[in-house]
Amino acid sequence: MRRDQLEHAIRTACQIIQHTEVIVVGSQAILGTYAEDELPAAATMSVEVDILPIADSNEETARLADLIEGVAGEFSSFEQLHGFSVDGVDLGTAVLPDGWRDRLVKVQNANTAAPAGEPVFTGWCLDKEDLCVAKLCAFREKDRNFVAALLDAGLVDGNVIATRLGALPDKHTHALASRHARGWPPGRRRRSRARTKRAFCGCR
Repeated sequence: MRRDQLEHAIRTACQIIQHTEVIVVGSQAILGTYAEDELPAAATMSVEVDILPIADSNEETARLADLIEGVAGEFSSFEQLHGFSVDGVDLGTAVLPDGWRDRLVKVQNANTAAPAGEPVFTGWCLDKEDLCVAKLCAFREKDRNFVAALLDAGLVDGNVIATRLGALPDKHTHALASRHARGWPPGRRRRSRARTKRAFCGCR
């Protein structure tokens, strides 16, 4: 996926739900920080953009997410036309550390504007280390590959990831411990990755 496609997804989601702002929580939130030519291939392979609507209640968030999914989600005519999908998600989709909302990265430009030029919609993308924390909590193979690729490319700070893993809500720590027992993250020579591994098992 490319940065212009992310901007297109932001614009589309906002138009569907008639809101001026949304939050990007999936892997392509990384395009809020880096252009596609700065990223390893493993970080841009996804052809879907996960959008979290901003609403006053969980019920309204879920309703708006369903609207996005119905119009621009997987197998939609939007996906067939543009080659990527826009998936609506709710607050339960990603596990995130305390303070994540304060670190969101703003994406707003002419490409996120309505056809008439106004309004100029805004996508708030997860901070790159918060995104890695969410990926480690999801822990699918593609999530592990995503984080490993960013670490190996030196595009995220393993020390920051380690700290934020320690700032997760208590209810998620048991999952982290079981995943460490399965041997991930693997040992790397970089000091930042070693620290990430220590934090992943709950050590300080």
